[in-house]
Amino acid sequence: MQPMQEPARIRGMFAAIAGTYDVLNHVLSLNQDKGWRRFAVKAAGVRPGDRVLDVCTGTADLAIELAAAAGAGGTTIGTDFCEEMVRLGSDKVGDERGAPRLGVADTLRLPFRSGVFRAVTVGFGIRNVADLRSGIREMARVTAPGGRIAILEFTQPANPLFRFVYYVYFLILLPILGNLVAGGKRNAYGYLPRSVLSFPDRHELARIVEECGLEDVHVLTQTFGIVTVHVGTRPESWA
Repeated sequence: MQPMQEPARIRGMFAAIAGTYDVLNHVLSLNQDKGWRRFAVKAAGVRPGDRVLDVCTGTADLAIELAAAAGAGGTTIGTDFCEEMVRLGSDKVGDERGAPRLGVADTLRLPFRSGVFRAVTVGFGIRNVADLRSGIREMARVTAPGGRIAILEFTQPANPLFRFVYYVYFLILLPILGNLVAGGKRNAYGYLPRSVLSFPDRHELARIVEECGLEDVHVLTQTFGIVTVHVGTRPESWA
């Protein structure tokens, strides 16, 4: 079972590294993170004119990809519980027609009516939600019947040789480089690998997504299995 997160501590950690967050995401992922987000948007089935939501949006990189797919005729909203992240994201997206609209909100208590979004996504944020199952159910609640949820997240590679190389980078080099650039603030980049290793693996997460009431659940992998996208569809009837 995933340990319960401490919302205040996690919020404070992300607030401390907000200023270097984007740069480090690109550098430490070897610029692969942009492709991962585009892949997640495609998996979510976003079409022009759709109304879509990205939770745990951070500085809005995934929301920006969603907005590009939904087009000027669509509506894209991004929410995050860290005000500092949302502020930086708002500066980045601007106010052009079709740009994401960002706001501060807890993924466990989204301020939207049920069934209003064609797709709901989360990128590298669901493992930071205090209650994983409640977070997924809340995402499903605001998804329209027949709409999709897409969960983009790090996972552990299956291939033993690649897993060894990956762990050397992920557990040793990444925390050193990340904390060096971020100033070691709250050891945020030491938290990252710990949170991934304690998070359910791809098979367990798929089972949890199904337990939360979603149908037609698929697990899609990227970059030798270090990243997955779990996709599920909200059924027509929802309890």
